[in-house]
Amino acid sequence: MSNSLFRKKSLETIQRDYDAGLLDGHGHQMKKVLRVKDLTFMGVAAVIGAGIFSTIGTAAFNGGPGVIFLFLITAVTCGFTALCYAEFAARVPVSGSAYTYSYVSFGEVIAWIIGWALILEYAIGNVVVAISWSAYFNNLLKAINIDLPEWLAIGHQTASMAYHDAIANGKPLTDLVYTNAPEFFGMKFIINLPAFIIVGLITILAYIGISESKKSANFMVGLKIVVLIFIAIIGFWYIFSEGTTGNWTPFLPNGMTGVLKGVSSVFFAYIGFDAISTTAEECANPKRDLPRGMMYSLLICTVIYVITTLVITGMVNFKEFEGVADPLAYVFDKIHMQKIGFIISVSAVIASTSVLLVFQIGQPRIWMSMSRDGLLPKKFSKLSQRYKTPGFATIMTGFLVGIPVLFVDDKLMTDLTSIGTLFAFVLVCGGVLVLPRLAKEQGKFQIPYINGQFIIPAIVALFAILFRERIVADFSNIASETYQEILFLIFVIAAFILALLSFFRKYSVIPVAGVLCCMYLMIEIPGKSWMVFFGWMALGLSIYLVYGRSRSKLANASS
Repeated sequence: MSNSLFRKKSLETIQRDYDAGLLDGHGHQMKKVLRVKDLTFMGVAAVIGAGIFSTIGTAAFNGGPGVIFLFLITAVTCGFTALCYAEFAARVPVSGSAYTYSYVSFGEVIAWIIGWALILEYAIGNVVVAISWSAYFNNLLKAINIDLPEWLAIGHQTASMAYHDAIANGKPLTDLVYTNAPEFFGMKFIINLPAFIIVGLITILAYIGISESKKSANFMVGLKIVVLIFIAIIGFWYIFSEGTTGNWTPFLPNGMTGVLKGVSSVFFAYIGFDAISTTAEECANPKRDLPRGMMYSLLICTVIYVITTLVITGMVNFKEFEGVADPLAYVFDKIHMQKIGFIISVSAVIASTSVLLVFQIGQPRIWMSMSRDGLLPKKFSKLSQRYKTPGFATIMTGFLVGIPVLFVDDKLMTDLTSIGTLFAFVLVCGGVLVLPRLAKEQGKFQIPYINGQFIIPAIVALFAILFRERIVADFSNIASETYQEILFLIFVIAAFILALLSFFRKYSVIPVAGVLCCMYLMIEIPGKSWMVFFGWMALGLSIYLVYGRSRSKLANASS
């Protein structure tokens, strides 16, 4: 049984089928229209969205101006991962992202687990983005004197949580959405209608085709970059003309401990740069262009995040960002520039729309790859004859995102998205370690080899020294420790194992560093979210064992 669970796809077979145009199995080729510029814009479209317009405020409150260091740390972590993605993209020129890469490296059951986890990044992640989009869109409606009933602009779960929290804390209930919502058959009717509508519209656009989606994404990215540059210019002008540079002092008011509190918020802001790896079959030259697109988009986004953080923490004191959901609009409203705040709200809507589009493109293509391999029904890999897109998979993605946005709260969804994404990143970085080394080819990306025999053990040893008190305390009280500290101890053990393997097997520094950085970010996510994640993964594994394992193409080939 273990052999069947870990059977692998061959790089040579994938390349041969790709060259012969046999990948979709239905006689239709996907349109190869994406180039470096398009991929870079698509990566920026996926990354610059809800994070910069919402979660950046929470991170700034915890870490002050020094939170830019966390953006840089996260960028380095994503950079290690991007290089590993790029190595795979240069060798495996087909759709599927981390799913396909894991199939080649670790085998079928791990590939299925990753494909199932990626649903958290793309589909569940889009639930969060759609809810954020709805909030900003509702603000725009209010600015032009259109008042949508509150019970049509918020999820039922969010309204219910606010209601029960008010009861628990003895707060008044009169003005709450849950109190004033209409009832049908004894149940409160509360839905997030704008979020549902935008998901439907984006799904239609993703169904129509990659060319149309590419044009829309490029336009939205260009527009929001212009707006962010405008915000930076106005912001720095205000800071230096009004003499508010004192807001940058102290730069690290809560030390690095405060900075690291924003890990989940900041990492969520980077989610999406890997989404472009799902479009490999629609690239004119995937082996050359995908690696460049990922790295360029990551670099651009990091610069934007650092500049934006300096602007908002320079304009107002970092302490004022407590509980602020729209920090960019807030700082300009604070200095009585409401018109610029309105422009920012428009930009936030555009930014979130572009993120929705890229993720709605990514999820169907992962399902398409899983279906081609026999792990999902064939319907998921069938291409539309007219639009050359995975039509059924796109529609199913629309339902998977559209139905939850009507009702759910976004906080748990954010944590699940981060865990699923980091889990995929860990396996992609680890997968590079087991790939055979190839000779350098002209025009083809290859990850630089840096011998980690001594570097990785030295880094792990330094980490152990810096955190020695926490490690000793956790091991001494392991029976009574919280889930968070248990996760920390698991990370420490895994880090020492990787250090030993690096010493004896001379692993390359970049992929090992990617694994370690992603694992550390994972343990910063609350323990209760891990319980939900494990439940989700158990459900996925059950589906694989009941359906996918026996219907896999590799199973049929071996029999």
